[in-house]
Amino acid sequence: MLTPLFVTLLLLILIGVPVVVSIGAVALGGILLMPELAPVEFPRKMFAAVDSFSLLALPYFILAGELMVRGGMSRRLVEFAETLVGHLRGGLGHATVLANMIFANVTGSSVAATSAIGSLMAPEMRARGYKPGFIAALAATSGIIGAIIPPSMVMVVYGAMAGVSIGGLFLGGFLPGLLITGLLMLTVHLHGYHPAFPEIRATSGRFSVRLMLTTLPRVWVAVLAPVIILGGIMTGIFTATEAGVVACFYALVVAMFVYRSVTLRDLPRILLNAAVMTTTVLAIIAVAGALGWLLTYLNFTDIVGSWMLGISSKGWIVLLVLLLTMLILTMFIESLAVLIILTPLIIKIGTTFGYDPLYVGMLVIMATQIGATTPPVAVCLFVATSIAGTTYDQTIRRCWPFIAALMLALVLVFLFPALSTWIPNTFLK
Repeated sequence: MLTPLFVTLLLLILIGVPVVVSIGAVALGGILLMPELAPVEFPRKMFAAVDSFSLLALPYFILAGELMVRGGMSRRLVEFAETLVGHLRGGLGHATVLANMIFANVTGSSVAATSAIGSLMAPEMRARGYKPGFIAALAATSGIIGAIIPPSMVMVVYGAMAGVSIGGLFLGGFLPGLLITGLLMLTVHLHGYHPAFPEIRATSGRFSVRLMLTTLPRVWVAVLAPVIILGGIMTGIFTATEAGVVACFYALVVAMFVYRSVTLRDLPRILLNAAVMTTTVLAIIAVAGALGWLLTYLNFTDIVGSWMLGISSKGWIVLLVLLLTMLILTMFIESLAVLIILTPLIIKIGTTFGYDPLYVGMLVIMATQIGATTPPVAVCLFVATSIAGTTYDQTIRRCWPFIAALMLALVLVFLFPALSTWIPNTFLK
């Protein structure tokens, strides 16, 4: 029964059926084919998947990100990033990565970060001779920082599904996010030594403290956002779920009264966009939750778990096999769906070997986000390709060095668990 389910799901996705419909159809079809199960189990398990207090933070963080984007936050962040690293070789490439790192503080979505920062950087990079495939690859791979550095929608979803502290995941994402930022910037720098990229060797003048100080007043409120959110969580003033409300209120005040770029007339459109995105994410959570329940009913967790545990008695080998499995699955299936479906298996492996749940959570989140940039099914690559005005083949040709940098970051976090656990365990005890 398990093999036909996965084959059907893969075929539906490959022929172009939307991911939500594909997962929902497979889950419903599997339940209907089981005589002992009533059809009502499908909507019941969908509701159970989204019936979580922790998920209440999701629409608030999405709305906060929408307010910040519509409020012109992304444009100001790009300007500030250029003043910091624009003078270096490949300055625009470095600025793209750095802007995504800062923008991650106000949006929790890799797709949103890819779209917002990529749309601003692509025209200027093309004007300076950067290759469109390079632009798309860099925008997509640096965009995943938006889901690693908090606040992160993926962390909210995983924390709610797995019963892991969302505040702990938020804090645990800082060092891995900085690590990814540094490795991607190093990759941009190394491109400058390749004869095929003479445009990256060019510089745009010297670093100007005066210019940086001129730009800083326009961007400091964005940098303050994570300080308020994470400071409140660390000091116990509010929970991670309540932090979503705080983030939304802060974004509204900044957009309407600090930048004055959002008016009351803009709010209906902003609310509608946030509602659409929230509905899309919750729909994936619901149908993936139903499919995950069906797989658990069919002993998928026990079968695959026993197989993985039978490979070796060493926890690090089993965990490595899990990550490789997730990296392969996310090449074909939407990354968030893979994360939700495999959550019971992730919990089983983590508890069997006594791993810190924050460590395991950060690894699987990083793996699924890398999957969002790995062909053939890579949402971030598709978005960035459209923005850069190039072909998907050109993007794929240029993306591998950046994917290698992301994989290196994953390996380093795998080898050094403290990168994901030191900060949350220090502050949250």
